[in-house]
Amino acid sequence: MKAFDAVLAELGQHQWLVRGLIAVSIAVVGIWLSRWVARAFERVLQRFDVETILRSFLRNLVYAICIVVVCIAALDFAGVPTTSLLAVLGTAGLAIGLAMKDSLSNIASGVMLIVLRPFHSGDYVQVAGIEGIVDSVRIFQTFLHTQDNRQIILPNSQITAVPIINFTVRGVRRLDISVKIAYGDDMLVARKSLLHIAQSHAQILSEPPPEVVVAQLADNHVELQLRVWLAAADLGALKAYLLEQCWQQLSEQGFKTAHPQQHMHIHHHNKIDGLSDEVTVSS
Repeated sequence: MKAFDAVLAELGQHQWLVRGLIAVSIAVVGIWLSRWVARAFERVLQRFDVETILRSFLRNLVYAICIVVVCIAALDFAGVPTTSLLAVLGTAGLAIGLAMKDSLSNIASGVMLIVLRPFHSGDYVQVAGIEGIVDSVRIFQTFLHTQDNRQIILPNSQITAVPIINFTVRGVRRLDISVKIAYGDDMLVARKSLLHIAQSHAQILSEPPPEVVVAQLADNHVELQLRVWLAAADLGALKAYLLEQCWQQLSEQGFKTAHPQQHMHIHHHNKIDGLSDEVTVSS
């Protein structure tokens, strides 16, 4: 007991050390509690079916606020004048904010994306001319990946400044498959063949029904367009399937690929008998 009393007496002479140790303890325990509060808050949001991107952002925001509160409490207990410190930090923050206005613009854009939610995690979108599947929206950047598994990182300020095309949000999409036939081919037979291909596939929707329309009357071919409706997630696989089936079915029925042709007429003053004036050039 005498030894313990001696230690307490010694520590009493060094109150700054005691306050420092307690401040460190407050910081350590506070950081642990901050993580626990952030995880508990995320679980509450998950029970209310809050979207993944918004849930992740709010969890990080709550964690950051808790960390700031813990640091201020620890410094205040250690005897650091937090009022003066906050004033200094405020002035430094203003200077840093002016120097980092582009980064602050990204933060503001990230908040807008999370609150307005023009897309969700897993949506297939086109942003700034780039197509990809949304992974997450973070404070400064948005992460996407392409169908061939390349990662795309876009600054948030670029996303809010351009049109956003969301291919997933409406659930279904229309797929257009174009084929070219010659003017001498039977258009009705080609139309029936294309409709048969569409109607025989279970993943193609019956409402709206598939249709075949004349998309273009070109110089040397007629362009037919098969239009089908399908679930947005099935577009990639069905496009490859329909292209293959259209080419195979039309080839089996004798349709030939219409190639661009140019007709040139050459006139000879002293034409040799049997020499034609017409020359056909395919390109």
